[in-house]
Amino acid sequence: MTPRGLPGAAEAGDAAAALARHDSYWPAQLAVLTTILLDLDLPDKLTLHPIWLLPAFEGALLLGLIVTTPRRGERPHRYRRWVAIALIGIVSAVNLLSLGLLTHYLLHTGANVDGRQLILAGVEIWVTNILLFAVWYWELDRGGPQGRKLTGADAPAPDFLFPQMTEERLGRWDWRAGFVDYLYVSFTNVSAFSPTDTMPLSASAKMLMLIQATIAIVTIGLVVARAVNILA
Repeated sequence: MTPRGLPGAAEAGDAAAALARHDSYWPAQLAVLTTILLDLDLPDKLTLHPIWLLPAFEGALLLGLIVTTPRRGERPHRYRRWVAIALIGIVSAVNLLSLGLLTHYLLHTGANVDGRQLILAGVEIWVTNILLFAVWYWELDRGGPQGRKLTGADAPAPDFLFPQMTEERLGRWDWRAGFVDYLYVSFTNVSAFSPTDTMPLSASAKMLMLIQATIAIVTIGLVVARAVNILA
């Protein structure tokens, strides 16, 4: 007998399929927009010059992705996913560049560092790291939002094992994650520097989590810790 409040396997499968069909694009697009705005707020010494060039290019790509977002029942544009991955890669490269410049600036200026500015820049890079990798995981898992709409034999293999996928009454393998789930995975990875309740299955997922944790360790361990020391 199914406990009250928990669906049976059939109902859970239907709910999972409905969730996959309504996997919205706007949370990921909003996350990318936020990272671009955070990049604009970084000190001039931590960005390429002219400082508006890369954010303008990223903004143009983001606008193109928003315009070409598939409507319900519409087939996605052929190269849309590759353009999306390229956009995420560009923003990620900009964030890595900012972290590298911040680290270089910190190591070569000694005590002549504005500690408060350094802490703010470190926090912005850390938050950007969380948002960007949430988008990476959202775009990677099961072939992205379009791939997650497929079920049965046509469905791509999962890149992450969520707890709901191990419980039949919650959907098991038919369960589909949303952007909030990937945001949670991203946050816990930079906080614990390891997976918590969600396990990476594919090599791509493992490498992304490794890279993200490394960025977080450098940001927190080197930059923020040194900034606190400067303030003290």
